[in-house]
Amino acid sequence: MKTLMKGNIAACEGALAAGLKAYFGYPITPQTEIPEYLSKVMVEQGKVFVQAESEIAAANMLLGAVATGVRAMTSSSSPGISLKQEALSYMAALELPAVILNVQRGGPGLGNITGSQADYFQAVKGGGHGDYKMLVLAPNSAQEMYEMTYNAFDLAFKYRIPVMILSDGIIGQTMEPVELNKPIRSENAAPDWALTGCSGRAPRSLKSLRMKEGVLEQRNLLLQEKYKTIAEKEMQCETFMTDDAEIILCAFGISSRIAKSALKTARAEGIKVGFIRPKTLFPFPAEVFSSFASSKVKFLDIELNYGQMLEDVKLSVCGKSEVAFIGRGGGAVVSEEDIVEKIRGLK
Repeated sequence: MKTLMKGNIAACEGALAAGLKAYFGYPITPQTEIPEYLSKVMVEQGKVFVQAESEIAAANMLLGAVATGVRAMTSSSSPGISLKQEALSYMAALELPAVILNVQRGGPGLGNITGSQADYFQAVKGGGHGDYKMLVLAPNSAQEMYEMTYNAFDLAFKYRIPVMILSDGIIGQTMEPVELNKPIRSENAAPDWALTGCSGRAPRSLKSLRMKEGVLEQRNLLLQEKYKTIAEKEMQCETFMTDDAEIILCAFGISSRIAKSALKTARAEGIKVGFIRPKTLFPFPAEVFSSFASSKVKFLDIELNYGQMLEDVKLSVCGKSEVAFIGRGGGAVVSEEDIVEKIRGLK
């Protein structure tokens, strides 16, 4: 059975089904429904909900909670996520399984409250300091908000890594039918690294300050090996009508839905258009893009920014294909008509 709900609420349901025990957040549009909804439901379920005094405080409360091995998360929108970056770097260094939801809004600066995709660099390249990565999921519907948030907790604990769900204000605010199809997890045993009190066992510690010569480098090498494993095993993407494609559209999140509509229009005109949608932005499906790259195939990257994923697409095709771009920033949306016109120009 499907239930009509906003993408933001679907994410809440996914987190609750995955065994969410603690949430720490702060209101900011267009994600405020998330703390609003959880403030009621989690209290009713006897779980921990804290509206912190700031985004910085919420992120550090999250760090403390996940250090005890519980399933916890925070959410915010673009400038709020910026304020959380120091804590995200610390959580990556400590190998803590945090879940972070960014419902992007227009920027830079305070910007506006409409949907955007301008936080790609921040999420994928690491917005905080140091050589670290987060596993980044990119939903394009309320259904995927539910499913990816649910899966984010398993991935976070599997790899002991912060996982970000990179959504946007359009997906978060759009109301769609959602099938709540995941099993409910009520109990999750504390892992063997968690700080749960050392009565009856040897003490444990989590730290990121490593001052002895060579120790920090070794830690970084360990993290890089983990990121390599994630890249090999956890990449997800969708391909559509690529077998005979002469032009391949590439887009993530809400842009992918607009792009797919444009593809159908272009196909009706006899233009051989295909489609690649990364569901994970890290790991990025570079090998998928590379497998289609040739002098006979052109790529058209579509984003609600001025060309961020574009850089990864170009790196992936490695000069074997022409890569064009169409995008709008500041909360503006690329139309299906604009994309079709651009496709016609690439024939």
